[in-house]
Amino acid sequence: MDKLEILQSFTGKEFTASPSPFMRWLNPVVLSAEEGEVAFQYTVRAEWLNPMGNLHGGVTAAIVDDSIGATMFTLNEKNFIVTVNNSIDYFSTAKENDHIIAETKIIKRGKQFVNAQCEIWNADKTRLIVRGTSNLFKINT
Repeated sequence: MDKLEILQSFTGKEFTASPSPFMRWLNPVVLSAEEGEVAFQYTVRAEWLNPMGNLHGGVTAAIVDDSIGATMFTLNEKNFIVTVNNSIDYFSTAKENDHIIAETKIIKRGKQFVNAQCEIWNADKTRLIVRGTSNLFKINT
């Protein structure tokens, strides 16, 4: 079974088989997975909040980075792909126990570099919380 098929086998369930200990801590539910695109649902936890009781920007940045990382696994590349940079725009926030949805897609897939995007939405997708883009580099292994 390839990496994409493993991810797809968790559709509707928590992604407990992630190779990333951090992703397992974030505990997303896989909504969908296709080559170059994934969607996860997260439940905002108390330890993810800033002092104002809103979803912490650092946590949303981590979700962007980790979700895009999972998207790289859907490509079934032989090379490991690492983040070079992230650019994140914050538009709104979420509160404890809110469900948020992270949707990723590949914008450009080159021989050495990949550009990808992640948008984080509220549960009914009426409010964009964050949009992040990343450049990633393929490491020859």
